[in-house]
Amino acid sequence: MTTATITSPSRTHTSKFWEHLWRQSGISFVVFAVVAYLIHGRQPHAGASADALMAFYDAHHTRILIATVLSGMAVLNLLWFAAAIRTTEADAGEDGWGAAATASSAVVGVLFLLLITVSAALAFSIARPGNEALTRGLNDFMWSLFVLSGFPRAMLIMSGTFGLWRAKLISNGLFGAGVALIVLGVLSGTTWMSSGFWAPHGAFSRLIMPILSIVWVLVVSRILLKRVPAARAGW
Repeated sequence: MTTATITSPSRTHTSKFWEHLWRQSGISFVVFAVVAYLIHGRQPHAGASADALMAFYDAHHTRILIATVLSGMAVLNLLWFAAAIRTTEADAGEDGWGAAATASSAVVGVLFLLLITVSAALAFSIARPGNEALTRGLNDFMWSLFVLSGFPRAMLIMSGTFGLWRAKLISNGLFGAGVALIVLGVLSGTTWMSSGFWAPHGAFSRLIMPILSIVWVLVVSRILLKRVPAARAGW
């Protein structure tokens, strides 16, 4: 008589494993993004001289290329973070806000990948003697992209904030903070002064808004990790 042996599925084959993995992708995004920024170094400001740009890319050539890989991983985790928001909101019946999270994260991902690509290309071969004008133009182009990314970033924050609030997963206090951050996100798309606090490379656009956005990602990640998955497997 032969007894059939039933092998239990591997832990990595269960939907619970993948659910937890992608719900913590926001934390992974923050880690990769912060490390990439520290390795890359401070990008020369918009309108920087050719000499300053050449010196930066010559001194940071290897570091920029390493940061490029880490930045790519950050974008990947950002997209999975948005997918986790979309699944959570869909489970709560807020499919519209979930779709908005998917759309806005896709635009943010494309813009960030374009920024990473231009930076890597400058470090790899473009920022060389004889290409001063092109290097300056691409550096200003990167700052313009960063400013314009403020609009889809605000939409991503809005889709997460409103969707989770309507799903009764966040308090009114967190909702109010999220709305304030949405307004600041839209305003970050208007930082076109040539210098000072409201310049593309100014304190608001380069430091304040990114830090607040990171805090938002971490708060939402904590909420997603505490959420009990629905019976319907999302992964």
